Formats: sequence, structure tokens, C-alpha cells
Amino acid sequence: MGSPDFSVPALRALHRAGHEIVAVYAQPPKPAGRGQRETPCPVHRAALELGLPVRTPARVKRDTAEHAAFAGLDLDVAVVAAYGLILPKPMLDAPKRGCLNIHASLLPRWRGAGPIQAAILAGDAETGITIMQMEEGLDTGPMLLAESTPIGPRATTPELHDALAGIGARLILRALAENPPATPQPEDGVTYAPKLAKADGRLDWTQPAVALDRRIRALTPWPGCFFQAGEEIMRVHEAEPAAGNGTPGTLLAPDLVACGEGALRLLRLQRPGRAAMAAADLLRGYALPVQLG
Repeated sequence: MGSPDFSVPALRALHRAGHEIVAVYAQPPKPAGRGQRETPCPVHRAALELGLPVRTPARVKRDTAEHAAFAGLDLDVAVVAAYGLILPKPMLDAPKRGCLNIHASLLPRWRGAGPIQAAILAGDAETGITIMQMEEGLDTGPMLLAESTPIGPRATTPELHDALAGIGARLILRALAENPPATPQPEDGVTYAPKLAKADGRLDWTQPAVALDRRIRALTPWPGCFFQAGEEIMRVHEAEPAAGNGTPGTLLAPDLVACGEGALRLLRLQRPGRAAMAAADLLRGYALPVQLG
């Protein structure tokens, strides 16, 4: 049970290991692209490629017919990785070994929808994967296995995403083979990673440059970071902290913006309706206003 790219390595690993996958659950196809054509999600596409049956219910929480259909699969276990729908108790209880979740953090830190981004935003030194026995609470279930990985000083969400997806694929195979005992999560150290919105990408120049740098590395490519440049919304794809002092939001150089602490050097920008490009190239023919919003 999964939907985005993060879930695909686990699906492929299970298939490659010879596990009998009786069904793949994924989010329903959604309109995408200029033509808004109905497009299957990455897990759906991978399942079709592997010749596996796919089910795409739009909702499952109160659909008793879906509960019965799921129970009718007579599963040993359900593997869940970023599925996107909340599983109700009848579905959680249906497989003999329950539902095992591949969660992209070292629980109980960063329960919730955006653990990879949250770890970078917070400046964490490490993150990891936890294989968790699912229950009705939000990522509150007991833990079976965990593996950590460092977060480098310039780590981005795409880099960390791919590393964690690989760890998750490897760790779920171990969990299924070894059937390790479940350990309750500690009560201390619980944090939550809320679902991200486009507004989270607005850069607040009163924050320290190191915090804005983390935000750009965490929220690129989605929801993306931006600032107001006169009448335009300028997207920032890459930047780095630099030395500098001044009123927050003031240009200290064509590509250098004063922050609450230090300054942020803009490395890759995108104007509305244009392709992203190196800031040095963009700013040769376009001058940012002295004060940014």
C-alpha cells in the first residue's frame, strides 16, 4: 500500500525477494500535465509494470465494502509506505501480522506527513527509517526495526528521500524475514511533521540565513521557496548562507540578501513562466529591487 516515488523501491524489493503480492493499493489516478490527463501514481505504474493487480479506492475509512474486500485477501501482512489514506481499525486488524509501516524518521521524532522536510528544517544531524506496527494513532505504533543515516550539511529533500527509500526497502525485507519483537515508542522526544502547504515556502528575511538555507533545501522541489521581487514572485531553487549585515530583505549585492542574521547568496532562481537558471546568468539581464518582500 503506497503511492509516491518513495514507496516504489519497497514494492520492487518485495517482488524481487519472491514475496507473493496479492494486491497493490495506491491512490487513484489524478489529472496531471497540460492536458490534465488521468495519470496513475508511481506505485500504480510500477505495479502494472510488474504485472501485479492494483486497487485504487478513493477512500477507505468508512467504506465497509472496502473493509470486507481487504479482509477477503486473507493476508499474512500488509506493507504500507506513504499510502496517503488513513486505514481504519478493521483494515489494520485484517492481516495476520497486521500492517507494517515504512516511516521516514527515527520515531518518535517526526511523526506525521512531512518527516524528511521537517528533519532538514530543524537542522537535525541524522534521520532514518522506522518499521512500525500500525495502530489507529498517528504514527504511534510500536517499532520493529530502525536504521539511521546522517543528514549532511548541504543535504536536500530529494537526496535524503532517495537514501531513505532505499533503506526502507531493505529494512522491510528484514522485518518480514526476522519478525522482530515490537518495542513501544518512548514517551519522550515526540515531535510532529505537519502536512506542508505552498505558503510554507515564503522566505521570511527576518530569519537567520542558515534557517532560510535549510528551508530552501527542505522545500525544493515542493512546495518550493519564493520571495516577492517588485511585482514578480521569484522562486529560489538553491542558495547558501554568506557573510553580510543589513536590514533584512535588503540587497547587499546583486545576488546577496541581508537576513536577520548573516546573508543569503542566491544561486539558482526562476522567474514566473521561465525556466530555472543560475542566478548569476539571470541577474545579468534582470536587476532585483533593492528591497525584497
